[in-house]
Parts: sequence; structure tokens; C-alpha cells
Amino acid sequence: MTTWGFIGSGNIGSTVAQLAVNAGHSVVMSNSRGPETLADVVATLGPRSRAATVDEAASSGEVVVVTIPLKHYREIPTAALSDRIVVDTMNYYPGRDGEFVQLDDGSTTSSELLQALIPDSRVVKAFNNIFYQHLAVLPRPAGSPDRSALPVAGDDVAANASVAGLLDELGYDVVDLGVLAEGWRTQPGMPAYGTPYAVDPSNWPAGARPSGVAEIAELAAAARR
Repeated sequence: MTTWGFIGSGNIGSTVAQLAVNAGHSVVMSNSRGPETLADVVATLGPRSRAATVDEAASSGEVVVVTIPLKHYREIPTAALSDRIVVDTMNYYPGRDGEFVQLDDGSTTSSELLQALIPDSRVVKAFNNIFYQHLAVLPRPAGSPDRSALPVAGDDVAANASVAGLLDELGYDVVDLGVLAEGWRTQPGMPAYGTPYAVDPSNWPAGARPSGVAEIAELAAAARR
């Protein structure tokens, strides 16, 4: 059993937490407003969950999921994340986050920005390319012919493997893209972002469809800047 810490408890964070609880793990939830605002989230997740401060969630998790708007990434508790595997779900949306020149010109990626902020942590990009409603309903047992795959990217091979193992427990196969710099292949606007899991690519809430290893790998490889 793994204890997951969550910095951010919105749609993706709460969905990943529910999958983790379903797989027998424990979760520690946090947000910027304080643990008292998470009573309903924790009640839904059940007895394997608790609410905490952001610092407590970071220090309690064996793996910590950072799932906040990118514009707030500098606010995370850097010291508490030292030597942790940090799963980064963040995407760059200029209309929401403001402009990051180094992301606009392609000289770095959002996950590399996070890794630079927490150099003593091992950042793995995951969960960023799938709509939360699809994430909730697509898990399947290992070996199922309709099992979906999620991409990961990270500079630490062992951390990538650890996250891949956790995703397997949550019900997903993995496409390992390699180093963090390759994470752009699944960012917004790329072929592997969102639409592969949608029954109707123009209307994501209309329903989910499985998208396996071969399809996600092909779409990631087809990405162009």
C-alpha cells in the first residue's frame, strides 16, 4: 500500500485519489484553502483518506501529486517535497496561467520548470493528457483487451518505473516517453491530448473510449511543434 499526497484536490486530483483508494492505497488531500474545506471530498473518498495542509500532504505522501494551475507552481512546499517522487499533472494554458516566454518558445516544458524548482525531487509527468471524467471510467484489469494507456515522462528511470507500477494498479497501461523534455508530446494541442479517450472529440463529456498503448504511442510520436 502506498500513501499518496495531493497538492490540489480539483477534478483530476480527486479522480486520481479515488482510483488510488479503489486500489487499496491511502490518500492525503490538500488545497490552498485549508483542510476544513475538503470535508465533502474526504467523505466521498472514504476512510482511506484524510484532509491536511499542503505541507502535511507533501511530507506524508510517498508519492505526491501536484495538480494545481501552473501559474501557482512556485507556491508548492519545496522543502517538504525533497527526495519524493512528484507526479506532475499540470498543463500550460496561457489564458489562465499568463504567458511563460520559455514555454511559448519551446525552450523548456512545464514539468522541467517544476523539476528545476525542486531539484531534490524526482518529477514524473502523468495524468495531464486525459479528461477527468474519462480517467474515472476507463480503468481496466491488467491484460484486458480494452485497457487504456497513459503516457509518463521523467528524468529518473526508477521513478518512471515506480509511477508506471502505480498506474498499473490504478488500471492503466503506460507509454514511457522518456525524459521530462519529451513531455511536450502530450501537452494541450497535441494529438495525444484528450481526444484519443473521447467518444466524440468535439464534446469530451459525451463519453469515453479506450485508447491503448499502440494508439497513444503513435499519437505521441506524431506530435509536431
